[in-house]
Amino acid sequence: MRGLLASSVGVTCAAALALSLTSPAVAARPVSPAAERPASGAEAPGSTQSLPLAPLASRDFTLAPADEQGLPRRDVRHFSLAGVIWDDPDTELHGRVQIRTRAAGTDTWSGWQDLEAHNDDTADPGTAERISGRVHGATAPLWVGDSDGVEVRVRAEADHRTEDMARGSRTVTTTAPLPAGLRLELVDPGESAPASTRREAAAAGALDRAVAGSGPTPEPAEDPATMDTSAPTAEPPEDPAAMDASAANAGLAAPGAIEIPALNRQQTEQELFALRAGELTERQRTKPYIGPRPRIVTRRGWGADERLRERKFVYTKKVKAAFVHHTASGNGYRCTQVPSLIRGIYRYHVKSMGWRDIGYNFLVDKCGNIYEGRAGGVARPVLGAHTLGFNTNSVGIAVVGSYGSKKPPAAVTNAVARLTAWKLGLYGGNPKGRTYLKSGGGNRYPKGRKVRLNVISGHRDGFATECPGRQLYRKLGSTRTTAARLQGR
Repeated sequence: MRGLLASSVGVTCAAALALSLTSPAVAARPVSPAAERPASGAEAPGSTQSLPLAPLASRDFTLAPADEQGLPRRDVRHFSLAGVIWDDPDTELHGRVQIRTRAAGTDTWSGWQDLEAHNDDTADPGTAERISGRVHGATAPLWVGDSDGVEVRVRAEADHRTEDMARGSRTVTTTAPLPAGLRLELVDPGESAPASTRREAAAAGALDRAVAGSGPTPEPAEDPATMDTSAPTAEPPEDPAAMDASAANAGLAAPGAIEIPALNRQQTEQELFALRAGELTERQRTKPYIGPRPRIVTRRGWGADERLRERKFVYTKKVKAAFVHHTASGNGYRCTQVPSLIRGIYRYHVKSMGWRDIGYNFLVDKCGNIYEGRAGGVARPVLGAHTLGFNTNSVGIAVVGSYGSKKPPAAVTNAVARLTAWKLGLYGGNPKGRTYLKSGGGNRYPKGRKVRLNVISGHRDGFATECPGRQLYRKLGSTRTTAARLQGR
């Protein structure tokens, strides 16, 4: 896949907008999960194979057969992203989940790779999305590239403890039972998006240099070698759900746009007054601290099949904080593959985990490109499913990759800074400040507690988790500083 043509989108920044950032959800009938075919009868892009796991014979005699489940090596249809799900979303998997895959059309098998067992990006307890009856427990998904063979093993975590006996002591080994209904989900994200959307990592360096300076953030020069000459121009989509998703960005980009272009500071301030004229405080009207709007690839740009998600949009009142995540899907991707990777995560969240849409509000790849996540409008306070207990009045930004031991590229932290400087600026948020959010319930703060958090926080600040990874979390301080500077603070 290759870069987008910036000329494919037109926008008038000072034009009055017909949308309100806090308006009710779009009224539309929900779509049945089974309704995945267009009117033409053509197959929907992408597919999911769901394979039940079974007990494996263990070499560790301290484990019972039921304490190790998996799937022996076998041929499967093509897939690029994998995860393991189970029946009860409130049951934790205490153990190790590993997968090995065979590159499509070869006899080459990968080594064993770990799936992150504690996938705690989810909707808040008690919300309609959480109690729908469709939600499953799940690992984080892993991007493995085009594959046609798989082997999986899930091993319960052993707990060794010493017991005192009359004649000494003994070591007792116990294991927590594995969750019921373990299944391997193999996701084929589909072969193509409506438009290619990526530039190579070298082009992202221009964005890094722009962030380090002052003034507007220019778009990197388009390399003819990475341009997709077949990319369509902005044309209104015909599918009603796709029309809804596109209309939610009315005033920011033309109907059917594959990207929302970057603006300079003056244009962004004009847009702010148009977007929220009646809701700005006197301070915002006098001094609108807001960063220049960055370039954002729309859902149409990365090829979202809008028939998968629920049709309606759900909003909160405002955006008071941003939570930074990593997808824990691995770093072995090329930036040209990111639209496919996001389509895979989207399908995994909706079809495998049972969510109403992709959980994150935005995604950022390792080249610094920014993508629209959950549908409803990038400038609006869309309710996500990213930080259990703190989805209300917040925005979830997921960096595509795993950043526990690997340091994030400068392009990543700069992109997060640009995005938060703009998004928080729409609502008067100071990236270097702190704010209060009320917990909806989680493993760190009980329901109802008001928690003081950084306006730009890591997932682990609201929930006991490793996310967004130790190395990415360490960069949040400098990200806050850069975002505040971009706002003019």
